[in-house]
Amino acid sequence: MNSKLTDEQQTAICSQLGNVKLNLLYKASIHGFTGEAFHKHCDKKSPTVSVGYNKSGRVFGGYTSQPFSQFGGFVKDDEAFVFSFSGERLNKYSVNNSSYAVRMTKNSGPNFGDTLILVHKDEQKVYSNQSSFTGYLYTKYYTFTAEKMHGNDLDLTDCEVYQVEECLQFENPWRTVTWTSEEKEKLMERIKSYKPSISSVSEARVLLVGQVGAGKSSFFNSFKSIFKGRVSGQAINGTCSTSVTSQFRTFIVKPEHEEKPLPLILCDIMGLEAKEGEGFHVDDITNIVSGHTPDTYQFSPSGPLHSEAQGFCKNPELKDKIHCVTYVVDASTISIMPQNMEDKLKAIRKKVNLHRIPQLVLLTKIDEACPLVKKDVTNVYKSKYIKKLMQEAASRFGVPLSFLVPVKNYSEEQELDMNIDILLLRAVDQILHLVNDFFDEHRD
Repeated sequence: MNSKLTDEQQTAICSQLGNVKLNLLYKASIHGFTGEAFHKHCDKKSPTVSVGYNKSGRVFGGYTSQPFSQFGGFVKDDEAFVFSFSGERLNKYSVNNSSYAVRMTKNSGPNFGDTLILVHKDEQKVYSNQSSFTGYLYTKYYTFTAEKMHGNDLDLTDCEVYQVEECLQFENPWRTVTWTSEEKEKLMERIKSYKPSISSVSEARVLLVGQVGAGKSSFFNSFKSIFKGRVSGQAINGTCSTSVTSQFRTFIVKPEHEEKPLPLILCDIMGLEAKEGEGFHVDDITNIVSGHTPDTYQFSPSGPLHSEAQGFCKNPELKDKIHCVTYVVDASTISIMPQNMEDKLKAIRKKVNLHRIPQLVLLTKIDEACPLVKKDVTNVYKSKYIKKLMQEAASRFGVPLSFLVPVKNYSEEQELDMNIDILLLRAVDQILHLVNDFFDEHRD
C-alpha cells in the first residue's frame, strides 16, 4: 500500500510524537469504507494516527495512544489530539476533556469523541459535531472550526490509519565502517607497524581508567584475543562490586607466532568506586601519567604513592609517561552514574588536562544497552539509542563526540567475531592517532 501522506506531512506529524515512524495499517480505498474493515486491521493496535482525505483536497485526522476496539464506550486519553493541514503546516487541536477523547464504535472508523468521525456509519463520509450558529463545535471535547478542519466537505476520497512505531535506528549509519575481513587485516597491520613520531619512544603507553565493572581488563583481553587468533585472557576481570585489579599493571600484546610485541603498552589501574575512601585514589593519577609509578605498584585508597616509596621513579623520561588516557564507561549504566563517580572522573580529567594528555572515551557493553546492537553489532552506528548514550557520555566527560568510541568486549563468546574485532581495532587505531597528537605537543 502506498501512503497518501507526503514525506513533509509525515514529518510534521512525527514531530509531535517524538522519535517515531508511521506504518500504514488500513487504507479504506483498498480495504473498504466500513467499520468492519477498519476494526479488522486496526483493533488492538496503538498508538495510531488516523487521516482523512476529502474531495476538496483537505488532509485531516487525529492521534490516540489507546488501542481501538468495538465495545461502544468512550476511552480516556490525555495524549489524544486532532489535526488538519494547511499545505504542509500542521494545525493541532488538543483534547479538552480527555475522558471523552476517543469512542469505540462498531460501525464506524476512527472516532475522536463523537467530534470527528472518519468513515461514519459504514459510509464514505466524515462526520463532525458542528454548531450551525457559530461554526464551532458544540461538543466540548475538541475545539476547531469545520472550515479549518475539512472545509465543510464531508465526502471522503480515502481514509488511512497508521501505527506509530518507535524508530530505533537511522536509515543510514552516522559513522562509516567497513565490515570486511580485508578491513580487519588492514587495521591489524596498521597497529602492528605503528611507530611513535619521537625517536626516543618505542611504544605508546595508554592508561585505562574506569568505574569498577566497566570493562577495562576485558577490553585489554578482547584486544589481545584478536592478535592471538582466539578468545583469551591475561588481565584478571570479573563482575564483583569491588575492583578485581588492585595493582598498577602494564600489559603488552605479542601476536601469535611472532617474536616482536605490538608497539603499545596498555596500563590498567584499580577501578573507581563511587564511595569516598574506597577504590582508586584520585591523587594517584598525577604520579601515573607523569611516569613515577612502578609496575605492580599496590594501590591504597587511603593515599597516593609517596615520592620516597620504594620503586618511585624520580626522573621519568617521555617513554615512561602516559601518552593517552582512555576512559572505559559501561553504556548500560551511563544514565544512572552516581554523582560521586562523576565528580571523581571530573577530578581525574582536570589533573590529566594539566599534563596536556589527549583523552578518549570507550563506551563498552553496547550490546547490553541496546537490543538492536545485541542482535547485530554492525547496527551500532544505526542505533539512535547508542548515539544518545554517546552524546550523554561526551557531555559528562567534556569531550567532543568524535573522541568517543563504542566497543563490545568478548564476554560469553568462545570464538572470535570479525565485527567485534573491527570495533575494537578501530578504537585502538583512534587511540594511536591521539598518541601522535601527544608527541606533537611534547617535542623539544
